[in-house]
Amino acid sequence: MTFLRSLVLAFSSFSSIPMPQIEWREDNMKYLMCCFPFVGLAIALALALWTWLAGTLSFGPVLFGAGIALVPVAVTGGIHLDGFCDVVDAQSSHAEPQRKREILKDPHAGAFAAIGMAVYLIAYAALASELAPHWQIVVLLGGMHVASRCMSSIATLAFPTSASKGMLSMFHESGEGKVALAIVLVELVACAVVMVLVDPLLGGVMLAVGLACLALLYPFAKTQFGGMSGDLAGFFLQVAELCMVAALVITIKVVAL
Repeated sequence: MTFLRSLVLAFSSFSSIPMPQIEWREDNMKYLMCCFPFVGLAIALALALWTWLAGTLSFGPVLFGAGIALVPVAVTGGIHLDGFCDVVDAQSSHAEPQRKREILKDPHAGAFAAIGMAVYLIAYAALASELAPHWQIVVLLGGMHVASRCMSSIATLAFPTSASKGMLSMFHESGEGKVALAIVLVELVACAVVMVLVDPLLGGVMLAVGLACLALLYPFAKTQFGGMSGDLAGFFLQVAELCMVAALVITIKVVAL
């Protein structure tokens, strides 16, 4: 029952899908980060529906690619893009880590955030337009959204935080955080197995690129912001997914030569 309440909280927090109201208590949040990857499954189902629709109605590559880029935003409500924009704004300030953390908390979006989001969505849609609406591609993209959330959860649970208080610190200090980390690792391995079984080369390359982004996140968060935060977790998720889509497209093109 605790897991179910954590699952509802995860969808309430990280998606736009209507959910029952659950009280924000520590026991209800025990498995929150373990449930985060399930939002990726919801995105995978939405992408499968979009791909079926694109094939049925013979959508062109531009419209299909735009849908691949925008469906995740529709499912999540753009919450991770918000973190991406905040980090872009903070990095554009070239300020000290403390000042950057203050910018992350600022509810206003700056010009660099708007530019960064526009560039991000155009790049994502352009890359996705190079993909064919095949079931293997859909499974790999769906698996990517699950894997990126597993990796974001790992960073949230394992990397040092920039604040001594808050949800991230609570997970670090509790024994449940270690249990949650172990569960998320199992979820990542299961997702990796599915992606590699679908296509060993493409799935393997995408996972390798995602893990490389995770490895780079640690020094970036530590040196630029003094540790992890919710905004950085969202920023990582968006950047990792863009890099994984790019890796998928480039690998397909190289193999086809």
